[in-house]
Amino acid sequence: MITGLGAVTPLGNTRDEFWERLIAGESGVGPVTAFDAEAAGLKARIAAEVKAFDADARIGRRDARRMDRYAQFAFAAAQEALADANFPEDESVRESTGVIVASGIGGIVTIQETVTKAREIKTAGRISPFFIPMLMSNAAPAQISMKERLRGPVFAVSSACASSNDGLAVAYDHIARGDAVAMVSGGSEATITDIAMGGFDSMRALSTRNDEPARASRPFDRERDGFVLAEGAGILILEELDFARKRGARIYAELLGYGQSADAYDLVAVDPSGSGVELALRRAFKSCGIAPEDVDYVNAHGTSTPIGDPAESRALERIVGANGHKFAVSSTKSMHGHALGAAGALEGVASALTLYHGIIPPTINYEFPDPECTLDYVPNVARKADVKVALSNSFGFGGHNSVLVFRKFDQS
Repeated sequence: MITGLGAVTPLGNTRDEFWERLIAGESGVGPVTAFDAEAAGLKARIAAEVKAFDADARIGRRDARRMDRYAQFAFAAAQEALADANFPEDESVRESTGVIVASGIGGIVTIQETVTKAREIKTAGRISPFFIPMLMSNAAPAQISMKERLRGPVFAVSSACASSNDGLAVAYDHIARGDAVAMVSGGSEATITDIAMGGFDSMRALSTRNDEPARASRPFDRERDGFVLAEGAGILILEELDFARKRGARIYAELLGYGQSADAYDLVAVDPSGSGVELALRRAFKSCGIAPEDVDYVNAHGTSTPIGDPAESRALERIVGANGHKFAVSSTKSMHGHALGAAGALEGVASALTLYHGIIPPTINYEFPDPECTLDYVPNVARKADVKVALSNSFGFGGHNSVLVFRKFDQS
């Protein structure tokens, strides 16, 4: 059961701000402000940055100075999610609660800043003792665990842009096996640095629609030209049903199951046939006994790339849309960009809120239909709908495919 949600995003630094701007169809994309992208020689000079995030106010100055930006986002989102869930302070409960925070890259801000400084002073002997603890991919879950006294399974998951979905799947398994009564799980990423953007830029993976940043991320649209790099964090509180009911928790939705697969095709390119995605979808349905025709909505991976979007669409049409079944699809990346390892967590938060409120966020910037993408993409305007079952797709470099199945919780 999902009982708490927290978010730090390009659309706002709380869960409510994020949701309100999602359903309003607003874009969080703009010119890069973290560094001078033009001086850095980048072709792509836009990103979806987290704005006005005051780490000292949200976390405390001392603790914030010992965390990379990605860990700061995760920590703040986790605190919001725990407060949202009204999570018990009881030590026995916290002893049985774990933390899994995924990240595809980890503390790259700390790495870049430290390497730059070491080159300037021409010595490695004065590197901060916090350098390694800040760059670790497991730093975020460790910090949350220590601060909140959570002593269940605590670790990180890293599978590129599928990381958050995979982390939530592992958290689900820990609760299902009885290893924990609750799990704090999600993902976080902060990669808007010149070396990280430069890496994606050199691969020609990013949109170069620099003059129209708000219109740059356009999943499934014929004029798409690449994804928009984003940062942020999403955290979900997962609880065992009887535990959540016993304590009277408010339940947003159920995480029913998941499916995972590998393309076994290429290290960075998606298999254009979508066969790996199909495998993950079939395994997701098998995991929880849901049939494809039960699906009302899919929060798509939908990155706005020329090859990836049609591959996902074809797979969804073949599996979920079989026998003429109609369902809605939207990519919230059209608004918050692609946050890599944190993407699935942000979309998990959005999916839970979609089920809870009965509103499907739109795919904005959908102007020119692509004959290779033929589904209902909820173009440009949010839609009220009685969504009972939703999928959330995440796919990553390395050919990782991960699909989560959510269901509306029957309050009766």
